[in-house]
Amino acid sequence: MEKISGVDVQEHEKSKRILNIRLNNEIIEKLIFPFNKFDITALELKPFTRFTIAKSLDDLTDNKLSKLINSIIRDRSKGCLIIGPKNISSNINAEFLVKFSTAVSHLIGIPNHDNMTGKYYARFVVKHEDSSDSYLRKAYRNMDLHTDGTYVKEVTDWLLMTKIDEQNVQGGATAMLHLDDWEHCHELYNDPIGRQNFTWGSPKSKKVGYKVEHPVFSSDENGKPIISYIDQFPEPKNMEQGIFLQKLSDTLEESKNKIITKLPVGYSIIANNYFWLHGRQPFVENQNLLRELLRIRGKFSQN
Repeated sequence: MEKISGVDVQEHEKSKRILNIRLNNEIIEKLIFPFNKFDITALELKPFTRFTIAKSLDDLTDNKLSKLINSIIRDRSKGCLIIGPKNISSNINAEFLVKFSTAVSHLIGIPNHDNMTGKYYARFVVKHEDSSDSYLRKAYRNMDLHTDGTYVKEVTDWLLMTKIDEQNVQGGATAMLHLDDWEHCHELYNDPIGRQNFTWGSPKSKKVGYKVEHPVFSSDENGKPIISYIDQFPEPKNMEQGIFLQKLSDTLEESKNKIITKLPVGYSIIANNYFWLHGRQPFVENQNLLRELLRIRGKFSQN
């Protein structure tokens, strides 16, 4: 792996499949000026401005950061990275993190339109009390391992999640599982039911007015398993599909190879959405609990 000035790259302490990328103070400080050129509204309304700030970030690493990130995310043996500043300073506020997440994601590809927010990204808060129809905001429930984009027509090659803020938080750690580390992958990938078309819907909060059909499992260009699955949205058509989904859910959650890690405030985790599943452990109850996250998901660039 080529060394990049101002960028520290190390294996994650929990998994050789995940790489930690930390940017030094000089790079972060040099981003302030180009980031200030565009406010958040400009980024939301003018898609080309997102590529402009992405190029500003890449230029500070002699255009090596984009190559590094893409080589990791597309690599079946890895496919996941955590990126952020070496040191959190007063300059690194919510607006900076929206712009930084935008820049990083546009080095990888094109974000999907997020129906929930009507933008290319979503920001959402997890609090003590919640009346939503999604596990995403249910602080005291386990969010089971899943992939994103199961219920939309858009291609979802990758997912980026940034932790913008966190207060009065215990628990809520991130859970990750690589398909090749899952003990029951071979068994369920080879079950014919997993190749049947399942119907996938979504709750009203997602603002997607259609359903899609696709199997849980398919194969990549090398014949290796890829998965598209979330526990809340499939609508089994018969007993066989229902029992298959129950076994899938149970064996994923019982896997001894899940990686449990805490994402620091100001950092983003980016994963290949075909062979990495992600989830979240429950929080410890606290009336003042607050976590704000940003999500971007999309498809790879073609060039």
